[in-house]
Amino acid sequence: MSQIDVNSLLSQMRQLSTQVRMPETSFTNAALATQGGDFGALLRQSIAAVGQNQMEAGKLAAGFERGDANADLGRTMVAVQKADLSLRAMTEVRNKLVDAYKDIMNMPV
Repeated sequence: MSQIDVNSLLSQMRQLSTQVRMPETSFTNAALATQGGDFGALLRQSIAAVGQNQMEAGKLAAGFERGDANADLGRTMVAVQKADLSLRAMTEVRNKLVDAYKDIMNMPV
């Protein structure tokens, strides 16, 4: 491969990566907004963001099932997967919090 091909490939990869970059989620925005703030508020905002993702995915799926003209299968599937992933992540956070609570409660005084 010549130097020109490598540079061309790198520029194409950079263009694609800028197109694919996901916007910041409300979870990361909440994390930035509450630095040094209340953990409970961050947790509430994160749970609300997961609920919002679930509702949005449900609306898109229902629209696709009804056969709406604006319904897009790709966008619907991405929303459903995003909602699923955010719910799984929130479940794992809950599990870690429960484990930490149990560890603290079992510590000898």
